[in-house]
Amino acid sequence: MIRRVRRILMYAFLILVGVILIYPLVWMFFATFKTNAEIFGSNRLLPSQISFRAYVEGWKAGGAYNMGKFMANTFVMVIPCVLFTVISSALVGYGFARFEFPFKKLLFGMMISTLMLPGTITMIPKYLIFNKLGWLNTYLPFIVPAALGGSAFLIYMMIQFIRGIPRELDESAKLDGCGSFRTFLYLIIPLSKPAIVSVIIFQSLWSWNDYFNPLIYINSTKKYPISLGLRLMLDSAGNNSWDQIMAMSVVAILPCLLLFAVAQKSFVEGISTAGLKG
Repeated sequence: MIRRVRRILMYAFLILVGVILIYPLVWMFFATFKTNAEIFGSNRLLPSQISFRAYVEGWKAGGAYNMGKFMANTFVMVIPCVLFTVISSALVGYGFARFEFPFKKLLFGMMISTLMLPGTITMIPKYLIFNKLGWLNTYLPFIVPAALGGSAFLIYMMIQFIRGIPRELDESAKLDGCGSFRTFLYLIIPLSKPAIVSVIIFQSLWSWNDYFNPLIYINSTKKYPISLGLRLMLDSAGNNSWDQIMAMSVVAILPCLLLFAVAQKSFVEGISTAGLKG
């Protein structure tokens, strides 16, 4: 009886926390069907009437380019970043988890130490380097670091997951004639699916929601991602159509929500870094 009461109380607490966390998103969604006067003049959650005007007008906002252009730019920037991050993180993680080489501990320590550096410290050196290379106003400052293993956190997550895969499987693959690369490609990669899905979700969210770095490296409105495109909807005089801003915010977060919903199970397995079971 006591265990049942504890379970009921635990579920009630989790439901309460879930409602509190999701309420701002629910409110934002219903605000897209309200007028400015209703948003600020009423505390009701549901709108007085349903209208998709905010989505139609908001899609056209943003000056010379509509939100479709900004969404396309975001995909052009995010997809290569995610793809190269997965490849580089898996390769580097496999190297640290399975091989012995000179200065391994030193290099691993240097990689982990980069997690301690705030982004503001490296901002100016990176800007100067990218400026010398002529990469400003392009997506190369985002794509190239991703291809070169620029995320120490995701590499460390891959290392931990690969370490959980029994080495006996590597030895079995070696007996079957597989070299290191084929073992990585046909054994490690399939077994590391949960960790790879976690890398995809993390990098997708970070790249998709990034506002500060595109603001620094991209100076052409034509190449703005959705994060900067939403900023163009804000009027400096304060005459903002908040229903349209809310509508485009819903459109902007929808791909991330769909990605997480589809890959939720593998994501939970990946961040646990449990490796193989049984």
